[in-house]
Amino acid sequence: MAKKRPQTKAAAPQLKDGEVPVVGAREPCPCGSGRRYKACHGRAASHAVTELVQRPFEGLTGECDWVALRELVPAATVELTLKDGLPEGVPSVTLATVLPMAWPALRRDDGSVLLGLQNDTPSGDISRDLADTLTRALTAEPGTPVAAQRVDPQGPRLQDLLDPAAAFEPAVHSGFEFWVPDSENATPEVSASLERANAAAIPTVRLKSVDSSYWCETPEKNHLRWVMPHPEERLLDALARLHAAGTSSLGEGTRLVGSFRAHGLTVPVWDLPSAMTAEECEKPAAAFAERLTAALADESPLTPEERRARGGLTNRQVTLS
Repeated sequence: MAKKRPQTKAAAPQLKDGEVPVVGAREPCPCGSGRRYKACHGRAASHAVTELVQRPFEGLTGECDWVALRELVPAATVELTLKDGLPEGVPSVTLATVLPMAWPALRRDDGSVLLGLQNDTPSGDISRDLADTLTRALTAEPGTPVAAQRVDPQGPRLQDLLDPAAAFEPAVHSGFEFWVPDSENATPEVSASLERANAAAIPTVRLKSVDSSYWCETPEKNHLRWVMPHPEERLLDALARLHAAGTSSLGEGTRLVGSFRAHGLTVPVWDLPSAMTAEECEKPAAAFAERLTAALADESPLTPEERRARGGLTNRQVTLS
């Protein structure tokens, strides 16, 4: 005798794709299909969230400095300006390279917001992750940190929230005392985190003569790291022309040693003598910028020597992100 099939409950009315909210991966899908979210609408959402955005800061004022603060600068802050102005009860929004205990964001007791830039992010779009954290921080209870969470792949990005006409002017600090208005009265956890961060911070200075260029001091030698906005292939050609001509250095004892690739931009790196200060880099960097501008305008084919120089630069390129 054939077995009777069990009676099934009437399916819940299904929502249209655009109406399905984001929930936990193992939770029932809100569309009413009866499947878990990760096996239903979460598949497309997961793909959208994890797909890597090569230039997450493209379109933001100061894209090169965004990249530098994300990857190269230990301690820095920038005052951010929102498109729609500050909400009531939020006196300021400040981007910070790092926050205590790696918090994604912090709503201070006075209502001001600190947004951390160097945290691990849950998706492949740093801009959307930061925008989600910032949005939640604006409405968080004063005096509380904001935790990371999975991001809605259709949510806003920083480009949607920040005023494109506002300046982006990083302030580089020697330590992380900006975390707390009164470090002497900080909690033991924050104090311990502050002490560890200060001990690990590499002295860094942002040059004034050129954009997005950062001098840093290490025990053996100093370095200059310069985030540049030019297309990678064109920039490498220009650097190769200068290198082959013997004009790629920043003066005696300095050497262009390679470059980083970070968030879709190229970051040439120079080794400097340990005695060379940031101030002593200003004039050589400005002079190099003029030489680079001329080399970027040269569209002639590379010579064999320039091609060899380009190959050497390419081989010494390291991808940070």
